[in-house]
Amino acid sequence: MQRPRIALLNASQEPSTLRNFRRELDADLVEFAVREELPETFAFDAAVVTGSRASVYWDEPWIDALVEWVDEATDRDMPLLGVCFGHQVLAEALGGTVEDMGEYEIGYREVEGDGLLFDDTVTAFTTHSDAVTELPPGAERTAENDYGIHGFRAGNAFGVQFHPEYDMETAQTVTLGKELPDERIERVLDGITEENYAAACEAKSLFANFTDYVREIADRPESRVV
Repeated sequence: MQRPRIALLNASQEPSTLRNFRRELDADLVEFAVREELPETFAFDAAVVTGSRASVYWDEPWIDALVEWVDEATDRDMPLLGVCFGHQVLAEALGGTVEDMGEYEIGYREVEGDGLLFDDTVTAFTTHSDAVTELPPGAERTAENDYGIHGFRAGNAFGVQFHPEYDMETAQTVTLGKELPDERIERVLDGITEENYAAACEAKSLFANFTDYVREIADRPESRVV
């Protein structure tokens, strides 16, 4: 298999989201705006769930439907990657716990990884006030920092709390959109530098590692999702 066919479940309303994932994923992406529609089939090599300003514990029909779709996809052993909100959706679908942190993590920060997608300390852009506080049963913690869990794996499903797909423009736009004290916004913007972005690009390797894993799974005839 050369290029996997991946369902991109876009929960974000940021215009840059599709651009960022198209750039980083070496795959044929089939895009779904999940606030409006979900795939009617599971006939994909994998699925990726994006970030969002929403919280997975909100009582909204589109969130419930997304969690149910992800739950069934994992039952079918489809490879999945959840990023930020997607990471939390994956945890919720598999029986973990997602809660309001009572504070905000934002900006370029170090994350320590120990898993298939990355196994070193990386610099990554973070922006979240919710977190996975309890892993799903049987899941393995694969990344963390002083704010808590930043990654886990459960079978063929992987979640990361940070945003490896962000470019500098996205990081700046998202930061300016936060309701945080002006002084903190300025500190975060001051940290969005070419040097920090270059360091954060090392974390982008997790996308290649994920698509390599998807190709490996897809080449096993018994593992095809239908």
